[in-house]
Amino acid sequence: MIHYEVEDAIARITLESPPVNALTIPMLDALLDALRRAKDDNDVRAMILQSAIPRYFCAGLDLAALQGASADHVRALLDKLYVALTDLQHDLGKPSIAAISGAARGGGMTLAISCNVIVADDSASFGYPEIDVGLLPAIHFAHLPRIVGRHRAYELLFTGRAFGAEEARALGLISRIAVDARAETLALARTFAAKSPTAMALGRAEFMRANDYRAELAPVIDAFVEASMSEDGREGVKAFAEKRKPTWKPTSQEAQHRKK
Repeated sequence: MIHYEVEDAIARITLESPPVNALTIPMLDALLDALRRAKDDNDVRAMILQSAIPRYFCAGLDLAALQGASADHVRALLDKLYVALTDLQHDLGKPSIAAISGAARGGGMTLAISCNVIVADDSASFGYPEIDVGLLPAIHFAHLPRIVGRHRAYELLFTGRAFGAEEARALGLISRIAVDARAETLALARTFAAKSPTAMALGRAEFMRANDYRAELAPVIDAFVEASMSEDGREGVKAFAEKRKPTWKPTSQEAQHRKK
């Protein structure tokens, strides 16, 4: 499910949960444990997050596991994917790099953007398809406008369309495109690992502090849970599992005037 190895002061965390690295609570627990190992190991000077699955970095949340899920289950899932992941990456103390080959969608985008640097190859594609199943790409409301601008962020988040590595680079969403994302990421990790660990740790802490969006997570988690418990959220997840188009309900006045 999650492989962890350290070589030459570089920790490599590899996702391997066929067929698409869909995120469940057990998989997130394993990922968080691996991040804690990297954080607590003073001999580790850089961390790489990558996938062993061809054509997929991570397809996002396991929607089958969300069918009929309670609000408490959804909130527990988001507490791990949004809060615990963000906190661990914030306090990691060493640079983290995502190597993207194949599709990164939804929660897979969350894993990628939690890292300091994103390297992709030509096969990489990106997207926020939650809206297509009546859910919300909630955490990305907090950070994506800061990266690509408010209007472009809205278009990406509310169309749910997929886009390739070239567009992602033009938007500033990824750091670079490489022929081999894993090889390029390893070379970059070695560059970081060769720097002063004290300077890197102090500098990264200030960088993370200056770019911290954790205070914005509570309301977006609430919004995701509300969407997942709605009729449309239930219908969207069910329709996805049944490989059909969802049938949406008319928007209620209550939803239109949701309290801020």
